[in-house]
Amino acid sequence: MTERPTHAGPLRGNLPPLSLHVPEPRFRPGDIVDYSHLPIPAAGQQMRPDEGCAAADTHPLCNDLIRVLDADHRAVGPWDPRLDAETLRQMLRTMALTRAFDDRMYRGQRQGKTSFYMKCTGEEATSVGSAFALARDDMVFPSYRQQGILIARGYPLVDMINQIYSNRADRLKGRQLPIMYSARDFNFFTISGNLATQMPQAVGWAMASAIKGDSRIASGWIGEGSSAEGDFHAAMTFAAVYNAPVVLNVVNNQWAISSFSGFAGSERATFAARAVGHGIAGLRVDGNDVLAVYAAAQWAANRARANAGPTLIEHFTYRAEGHSTSDDPAAYRSAQEREEWPLGDPIMRLKRHLVALGEWSVEAHEAMDRELVDEVKAATKEAEKNGTLGHGLHHPFHTMFEDVFEELPWNLREQSEQAMRERRIKWPDWKE
Repeated sequence: MTERPTHAGPLRGNLPPLSLHVPEPRFRPGDIVDYSHLPIPAAGQQMRPDEGCAAADTHPLCNDLIRVLDADHRAVGPWDPRLDAETLRQMLRTMALTRAFDDRMYRGQRQGKTSFYMKCTGEEATSVGSAFALARDDMVFPSYRQQGILIARGYPLVDMINQIYSNRADRLKGRQLPIMYSARDFNFFTISGNLATQMPQAVGWAMASAIKGDSRIASGWIGEGSSAEGDFHAAMTFAAVYNAPVVLNVVNNQWAISSFSGFAGSERATFAARAVGHGIAGLRVDGNDVLAVYAAAQWAANRARANAGPTLIEHFTYRAEGHSTSDDPAAYRSAQEREEWPLGDPIMRLKRHLVALGEWSVEAHEAMDRELVDEVKAATKEAEKNGTLGHGLHHPFHTMFEDVFEELPWNLREQSEQAMRERRIKWPDWKE
């Protein structure tokens, strides 16, 4: 047998050895944070193309940053949605309620009332602004940090807490991880822990809506880390090929669990720029400016509804706290990042805008915060009447066999009856 050659090609002794690039975040624990490398354009300078324009007309916006609120807390530029003061106050209240809810549920997890929780602190505008821009009957396919959509659509807080506590009133009967909501009546698709699956589901639903000649569109959300999943790219391809009436949102909060956005490709291009390669419209928006988020979401929704095609929106924001209650961000990033984040806090920015308009005050905001804390506290107490995790108040045992088959097969029926008998023998005083 002929020996295998040492080199597959000609020798290149004058070339350096190959090296592998491993992305590394700029700041680690203990580092001084300097965000001067981020290009933050002035508010109001971004062009606003017609909603029915060619997709290529939006591509300069994929490398820009749509902003409405300026340094003086004024709404400026062509993207200003010109919302009335009452709508602005409703948006402010919804974001503040979402934060108050998160804070209470975080404490509940620390008290052992639930196993797990995920806050969206600092990202409230990405869900609330979008929810206000969409129609109530538009279908949303959220990830696990879009609780603001449910709250904006009026989903009862008590039902949200029941699901988090997996108690006997949990509409999902304890079958989903906490915060993995599902609300058909609110056009809120089941949250999945398998990331990026929301995107092809949203595109498929939108395609079905178009096939039926309906007027409803779909919108899906993922984090920037999930954009590295194959499902995201498959969704983009189907959306482009079939001109699906869908809005695809990538919430770039800089961190995917403990790996920074560079591992998903942010060192090479913006996430909005992925729209360019697929030939669809793309927008990159200040995710801490709720007016800019609303304007971008409304633009994309109107475009989809007019059969002008899908839009990819990158929400440039920051995850102010840990990935979840299981995470300690101090182990992998500088504690100064949150304080130094140049785009500020979405709630405070809208508050200052309303104050500048003469439509709000510091005293009114403090009173609202107290009211919302009481509202969440009352909902929590009501939900706790149905039990908390591990305290014995849960759905009847037989429900584990339900909701899968229209008619329970004989073998599962036998298993159910056997399990019930064994449980009664072991706990004779137990009642369903």
